[in-house]
Amino acid sequence: MKLVEKEAADQLAAAAEELISIAKPRKGQIFVLGCSSSEVLGAKIGTGGSSDVAVAMFKALKAVCDNHGLRLAVQCCEHLNRSLVVEAETMDAYNLTEVTVRPVAHAGGAMATAAYENFAEPVVVESICAHLGLDVGQTLIGMHLKRVAVPVRLQYSKIGEAVLTAARTRPPLVGGPRAQYLENRP
Repeated sequence: MKLVEKEAADQLAAAAEELISIAKPRKGQIFVLGCSSSEVLGAKIGTGGSSDVAVAMFKALKAVCDNHGLRLAVQCCEHLNRSLVVEAETMDAYNLTEVTVRPVAHAGGAMATAAYENFAEPVVVESICAHLGLDVGQTLIGMHLKRVAVPVRLQYSKIGEAVLTAARTRPPLVGGPRAQYLENRP
């Protein structure tokens, strides 16, 4: 593994561990990743992706998610309407809508392709409502987070050259002035 691949993978794994420690997700919840390997390498999104970087980063994040019992969803690029690659069991567990497509480097992106090629039983789904996630390179994962997203500031602000944004979600506060809310909720 080249140094840039290892550094990007290590940074992503560390950022994911930090986000998980802050968000405190339950086992079985969904972690969404949007990632431009082009941006990680310092190029404009969609112009210089690297399958080697994507595979190294995917494997590192998949290991973190597996260790915490989280389900990983990887966002495709805009050419596939930002659909997501997940394991078939995740699709079934969350009653997600499958779409008929296979991501490739220039239609889906290097990271989605890496996910499709490395998941045990990959499927592509139309959308998802994830509980937490990382956006590497401003890929706009917000559309795939549950309704009340909360930005999380992490130690890392970049993965390689790509801007890093992290988010967790929380249930909406409902009920008005007489309602009582749970304290110490992540």
